[in-house]
Amino acid sequence: MYMVMHGRSKDAVMNVNAGMKKKKRIEESADVNADKKESENKAMVSSANTERSQPVISVIMPAYQAGKYIGQAIESVQRQNCREKWELIIIDDCSLDDTAQAVRRYQADPRIRYVRKKRNEGVAAARNLGIRMARGKYVAFLDADDWWDADKLRLQMKCMARTGAVLCCTGRELVHPDGTQTGKVISVPKRITYSMLMRTNLIPCGSAVLLRDVAQEFGFVCDRYHEDYILWLRILKKYKTAAGVNVPALKSRQSEGGKSRNKLKSAYMHYGSYRYLGYGRLLSFYYMIFYTLNGFRKYLG
Repeated sequence: MYMVMHGRSKDAVMNVNAGMKKKKRIEESADVNADKKESENKAMVSSANTERSQPVISVIMPAYQAGKYIGQAIESVQRQNCREKWELIIIDDCSLDDTAQAVRRYQADPRIRYVRKKRNEGVAAARNLGIRMARGKYVAFLDADDWWDADKLRLQMKCMARTGAVLCCTGRELVHPDGTQTGKVISVPKRITYSMLMRTNLIPCGSAVLLRDVAQEFGFVCDRYHEDYILWLRILKKYKTAAGVNVPALKSRQSEGGKSRNKLKSAYMHYGSYRYLGYGRLLSFYYMIFYTLNGFRKYLG
């Protein structure tokens, strides 16, 4: 009798222990699941916060000996009234003037990043470094001696959303070195094709906004020629069209010594751009006729 009862008691104890172990496993599993869910929630919150803090547009500003004008350029970016977040990446191409001191006044703004290169490599290399550093979905370019109207990026974001274009530009107004108006406004068509662009560069670099992935795909090449014109042609050869916002939202300073000021040098660089892209001499000269006629219309008309 004792043996039977003892056996039953032992079985009961084992059942109780098994039940307790099972309960403990269930509780531990619930704790693990709860911890996992909490971790996932934190990750989602963190990801959402990161997305909210990430810039949508990365503005890339190469600068060389730009201390005199760069403040106006920076402030024009700060005044942008677009709803998209932006960052400004200033690439100092080893300036010898007070560019660094001029930028320091604005570095309290967390949206502004300043990088000084160790050696001067030219504007194409400076812009390419900015593209590599960019965190936004889009990149925009602005030279350190030019400036924008406050609604420039807003108009372009609206245009790109409507058209699906990978590249968008605006018109520009030419200004004297002291910033006063010249009375010259250069318009842009609403739609720019590869064949239109072959005849003349319709896309001012300081007005351009494009997808960062597209900028990374091609990049700027060859400072000897018009590096921006080469980039636009390569992009349109693949993506067919660019969009234009016909508002002079870029104020383009006609600085002494700038590429566009020396017409003979600019013509040589334009011809060199065709040759760099693989066009023969005859075809390059043919397109130079259109370039020359457009130049007369643009600056003398």
